[in-house]
Amino acid sequence: MPVKQLPETLINQIAAGEVIERPASAAKELIENAIDAGATRIEIATAGGGKSLIRITDNGSGMDAADLDLAVRRHCTSKISETLDDIRTLGFRGEALPSIGSVAKLTITSRRNGHSEGSQVAVIGGRMSGVKPAPANTGTVVEVRDIFFATPARLKFLKTEKAEAGAITEVVKRMAIAFPQIRFVLSGSDRTTLEFPATGDDHLARMAQILGAEFRDNAIEIEAMREDVGLSGFVGVPTFHRGNSAHQYAFVNGRPVQDKLILSALRGAYAESVPSGRYPVAVLSIRLDPALVDVNVHPAKSDVRFRDPGLVRGLIVGAIREALHREGDRAATTGASGMMRAFRTGFQPAQAAPRTPWAAAASPFRPLHPQPANDFAEQVQSGFDVLTMPAARADAVIAEPVQRTAAEEAPRYRLGAARAQVHENYIVAQTEDGLVIVDQHAAHERLVFEAMRKALDNKRLASQVLLIPEIIDLPEEDCDRLMANAAELDRLGLSIERFGPGAVAVRETPAMLGEVDAASMVRDLADEIAEWNTAGGLRGKLEYVAATMACHGSVRSGRRLKPEEMNALLREMEATPGSGTCNHGRPTYIELKLSDIERLFGRS
Repeated sequence: MPVKQLPETLINQIAAGEVIERPASAAKELIENAIDAGATRIEIATAGGGKSLIRITDNGSGMDAADLDLAVRRHCTSKISETLDDIRTLGFRGEALPSIGSVAKLTITSRRNGHSEGSQVAVIGGRMSGVKPAPANTGTVVEVRDIFFATPARLKFLKTEKAEAGAITEVVKRMAIAFPQIRFVLSGSDRTTLEFPATGDDHLARMAQILGAEFRDNAIEIEAMREDVGLSGFVGVPTFHRGNSAHQYAFVNGRPVQDKLILSALRGAYAESVPSGRYPVAVLSIRLDPALVDVNVHPAKSDVRFRDPGLVRGLIVGAIREALHREGDRAATTGASGMMRAFRTGFQPAQAAPRTPWAAAASPFRPLHPQPANDFAEQVQSGFDVLTMPAARADAVIAEPVQRTAAEEAPRYRLGAARAQVHENYIVAQTEDGLVIVDQHAAHERLVFEAMRKALDNKRLASQVLLIPEIIDLPEEDCDRLMANAAELDRLGLSIERFGPGAVAVRETPAMLGEVDAASMVRDLADEIAEWNTAGGLRGKLEYVAATMACHGSVRSGRRLKPEEMNALLREMEATPGSGTCNHGRPTYIELKLSDIERLFGRS
């Protein structure tokens, strides 16, 4: 069969199959063109989920007749010249408009800034009409009708109109977050109108428009630089999380991306803070020299490839963990909101019951009174020693009013002064402007875990010597990688030596792991070092064991605590980074402001 040149229309349709996957893909390309044209106002209108109509109107620089004639031809662009090493615009290939025109009915009307009249061009199923004069305001209007009418097989793979409209909405939201100085309006017969007014340099205000006002109250700002790569943005406190990753936004030099490396780094940064199956809320912006990132690795430009992915991942994980260390122990405001809703909707009047004198009732609410101090307060400050904390006596529960001297302490501390223990698991503390409810088991679990993890950083972990060294056969290159990291492994309690060209001898294993399959662990380490060039796998195993030990060694639910014990727990929480969540990501405390309490009683 002879080789032949494909027709131009078919070439464009093949290209459209890669670039234009669905109506949202077309909307994304057209919005990017409007942003590259310097628009400050972009209006998007849709019908039929974008299948029937997508109209993008902008007030950018516009195009003249000559520009329009070239714009609908493949590989014609004003955004790059000769190389792909310095891409500073969202679009650059010159494929979007001809691809859309090959599968849909495309009309472009535009007027260049400073010109007295506009021009119009149409491309229907790959057939281009001549450019003609047309009335137009400064800027461009791009109208796409009946997408995929020229390739009806593609229509079968589209989702419902509602789903396709939702995909376009998500595209607009991502663009709006990336460019807060632009006003976006999304409307149409298939949706309610969304408007995102420009917020200028106030990026957090724009994020609040997209992610909700709650994000502003629960966001932590991050700003970090490593070598020539900068990172900025906002991340939610660990207790502010969602059921999917739809509220995670990443941008590289202003370009919205859904890059696996960035999302993986985000998961790693919150690994010990967010519950399994939940996702943190974050907006991350990475800035670097365009020559250090390849944006031409995916037809939709949603993935990128970094020249030094390890540097980028380390920057993200380090910056977020530092931010969480700094501010991440505060409770999410949504906890108080949930409590308010529970109070309003959960109350059901009880049937009349015989009245019981308060003093004789078995009440779960226990006001505090001073008790002789045991050694808990000292032990909780010392970290490791809390594992051997003695049990409190059951006769320590006496219903007496709190002495006023304790009330004076509340304003001095962020988590206030302990006032009561409820159901022998929850500590109620009074703060300067409200109250805090602490889950004593979850809080102490985090404190013990952090103490054990700190020991990993400060000294060599205890190890157990094997009576007979275990010889493990490995490929020579794996042996080389393990021996290159032998010093770090030894600090974590794993002592290995080279045993010929293709084997290592394990002489000591971490005592914390107890009886361990050394061969399996060493092989897993070799694989991980090969992939990430790090020995973090063993550290992860040790921290998992530390978390388990912390859970079993912490103050249990149902344990009655004395006033000094509760206050010591609160003070240690204030001094411990990440104490706002337990090792499993659950919140350790909820804060309720006095204004919220007053609203419950109709005082405000």
